[in-house]
Amino acid sequence: MPSSSSPRNLLKTVGSNGKLGEDHLNQQLSNLHAAMKRHGGGFPRLSASSKALVLLPLVLLAFIFFFVYPKEFELQAMMSACAPPSTTSTFTASSSRLSDPAVVRKPDFRLLIGILTRADLYERRHLLRMVYGLQLAPGNDLSAHVDVRFVFCRLYKEDQRVLVPLEILAHGDVIVLDGCEENLNGGKTYTFLSAVAELYADEPYDYVMKADDDILFRLPQLVESLGGMPREDMYYGATIPCSSMDPFREYMAGMGYALSWDLVEWIATSEVARNHSVGTEDMLTGKWLRIGGKGKNRFNAKPAIHDYRNPVPVDQCEHEFMPSTIGVHRLKSNPRWAEALKYFNFTAGLKSSKFYKFDD
Repeated sequence: MPSSSSPRNLLKTVGSNGKLGEDHLNQQLSNLHAAMKRHGGGFPRLSASSKALVLLPLVLLAFIFFFVYPKEFELQAMMSACAPPSTTSTFTASSSRLSDPAVVRKPDFRLLIGILTRADLYERRHLLRMVYGLQLAPGNDLSAHVDVRFVFCRLYKEDQRVLVPLEILAHGDVIVLDGCEENLNGGKTYTFLSAVAELYADEPYDYVMKADDDILFRLPQLVESLGGMPREDMYYGATIPCSSMDPFREYMAGMGYALSWDLVEWIATSEVARNHSVGTEDMLTGKWLRIGGKGKNRFNAKPAIHDYRNPVPVDQCEHEFMPSTIGVHRLKSNPRWAEALKYFNFTAGLKSSKFYKFDD
């Protein structure tokens, strides 16, 4: 091709006035137009070698797209499947450190503790929530699932109808029984056990414990003690009379006793229990089981469950606190609660701070 048709010859050295020579530019444009006509009015045809140079990159690109990329994705998938699973670390705010991967452990059993109390005893419930809340806090690693509920009969005061709903909104741990008056020996225990069988029928517990509001249970010790018990036909507590260690002699003291779920269901449907619901509640529970031929698996937890020791002991159910104590009853006042909580070192987790100071 003549050199005059080359686009590079369109430009001429810029003169001193900074413009191309007009005549020269027109001549170059005419030459280019004539060359395009000779080749059919378009760009010059490419030779075979030029076509090969153009097509080769396109073929390589298509090959990579259709064959290499899919194989690469398969290889990555294979490598991901063969690689060991990565471990993740969880951060616990309470300890402020990285811990081992969290493992969800199925509890050994489920326990419901129903604390039978009165609606007006707001301060006592506040204390009990602290006592059991600390024991149920994350990090204590109980082997069982434990729920604590406060149980009383229908509300009959205007202030209760406001203050108790506030508790329910804040804590969600209250059961209000509609079928009883507030009298422990007036059928409250029967109503509680019957209601529990219906309320938790879809997600039953293994054990249900009836407890007074003046007993302190040490949950780790209680869970350990119940851990070896049968899951059926089981009656557990501190035997009465106090002088006896035979769980089959009479009944379990009302301070706190546990029944397996099948016995709770039986009580809820039994004519024996329904027809003998009013009277000394712990004595009646023993009577139901005796008449119905139930509770063949009985376990006495004395002396680990006992009464607070008075200066002058009243009976053999009383004795001093012990490291092995599971529950201590008759904590009728705040000083008694404080004495028990101090002995069992409930404030051990308190850290020093500029915001408080306690004299030794």
